[in-house]
Amino acid sequence: MLKASTASSPTTVAVIGAGASGMMAALQAARHGAAVTLFERNAAVGRKLLVTGAGRCNISNDRAAASAYTCADARWMETLLGRFGVQDLIAVLAEIGIPVYKTADGWYYPLSDSAHTVVNAFSSALTLADVQLRASAAVSAIRKTSQGFAVRYVVEGREEEQAYQKVIVSAGGMALPALGSRGELFPVLEGLGHTLLPKRPALAPLLIDLRSLKPLQGVRLDVGVALWDGPRYLATTAGNLIFTQWGLNGPAVMDLSHHVSARPSAVLELSMNFLAFVQPEFDRLLARARDTEMPISVFLGAFFPPKAVTTFLRNAGLPSGIALRQVEDSVLQRLTETLRDTRLRVHGVRGFEYCQVTAGGIPVSEVDPETMESRLVKGLFLTGETLDVVGPCGGYNLQYAFSSGAVAGRAAAGSLEHPSGSETSDRRPSKSIHAHGRPKS
Repeated sequence: MLKASTASSPTTVAVIGAGASGMMAALQAARHGAAVTLFERNAAVGRKLLVTGAGRCNISNDRAAASAYTCADARWMETLLGRFGVQDLIAVLAEIGIPVYKTADGWYYPLSDSAHTVVNAFSSALTLADVQLRASAAVSAIRKTSQGFAVRYVVEGREEEQAYQKVIVSAGGMALPALGSRGELFPVLEGLGHTLLPKRPALAPLLIDLRSLKPLQGVRLDVGVALWDGPRYLATTAGNLIFTQWGLNGPAVMDLSHHVSARPSAVLELSMNFLAFVQPEFDRLLARARDTEMPISVFLGAFFPPKAVTTFLRNAGLPSGIALRQVEDSVLQRLTETLRDTRLRVHGVRGFEYCQVTAGGIPVSEVDPETMESRLVKGLFLTGETLDVVGPCGGYNLQYAFSSGAVAGRAAAGSLEHPSGSETSDRRPSKSIHAHGRPKS
């Protein structure tokens, strides 16, 4: 028979999934007085966190506001970030031994530049908070009971079941399944009464026929990109991309991928502006050198790597040694227009094995952003990729994961104070945190 805690005992909380949101949820719940068990199907916590930011762990971003996220209700996201925002996260990280620094463009990283140290600090903090970790334990079912929930899980080939008053599902979506995130609990949540939206890759590389740009495979460029559905503009981003044998990768296109995966049968085009980051300098140099003997390859070489210069000139039908003054105005205009708007057909996105985030899942309308508690099942809390929220590259998704986990953990423990332990979300980094740049050595 299952045993539940008595009224005088600490609230028992099961947290399912030891990724970013699950570790934060478990830590906050335990620090606010709950007796917490953290289930993780992998042998150790934070496995997916280890690969974030190319191993450097891009923790957050100064621009992590509601408007940056793709979410069905911007007010929902605004409420959540108001409960636990960027400065709240920085303060909590400092407390557990993760000081951070901020790049010029507002991206936060640990001072160690190592995701391993972030995971180690969380692991230590969970131990110090008396969180009971059940590693290599795959949860298979969550059953509502009169006193809370029964959580069924498989460990070492045995199926076991335990009672808890509250359950926080932080099991992630389906991105990077090799790291343990396979979406097995979505049907369980659906069985508990939740709506399940179609799951699809987000922050994924795009499948594109590069056509005349195939020689650029392996080249990285900073570009502006826009996505079109016929004559209808869908979205735009700007940033780094890399040309690959199957299409395009990098933040500039990954930030658009959830729009692509949402339209599997649409005829989509990607517009690339190669001059987006250099237009003023391009115009100034062209004005000075237009009537000179400067070779056009030298002119373009001021802005692009050699392989790109060769490809652009070949596609324009221009010899590399021709002087700028010898290029006809109409030809130069066509070349410039092509650099500003090169169109490629988008055929789709790479699968969950190659994406960083899952779109779809449980709609945010079914969860209270003040607590992350289900509006349908009392005592059940949902965080992270379990919900249909997608942020761009640059720390936004980790901020959301940590925010949702912190709010859920505090609420599940029954605490009414702010998740970071203060009465307001306007927390500032402590003096030990380098929040405005890496210290000089």
